[in-house]
Amino acid sequence: MQKLNIRKGDTVMVIAGDSRGQQGKVLRVDTAKYKAIVEGVNMVSKHTKPNTKSPQGGIVKMEAPVHLSNLKIVDNSGKPTRIGRRLDAKTEKLVRYSKKSGEVIK
Repeated sequence: MQKLNIRKGDTVMVIAGDSRGQQGKVLRVDTAKYKAIVEGVNMVSKHTKPNTKSPQGGIVKMEAPVHLSNLKIVDNSGKPTRIGRRLDAKTEKLVRYSKKSGEVIK
């Protein structure tokens, strides 16, 4: 399985599709399908039956998954960037860094 560049909690920008240009925080990543659910992006209307959680039922707006190839991480400067991996000199661990600015991403 390929190592993914995008993790839960990252701020990402959508670079393709109907939600192009929107930014949001990654809520969940599905590694098997290479998709992520991003907060406030790719909103769809889901019709729900009445249940204990929503006794009225009706139409609920929710986020749909976005393919990871359509997402780019936003670095500290607020611009989308590609991700690289390198050994950190202090901790001797592999860390993610921004290819645009060279800064380490948390």
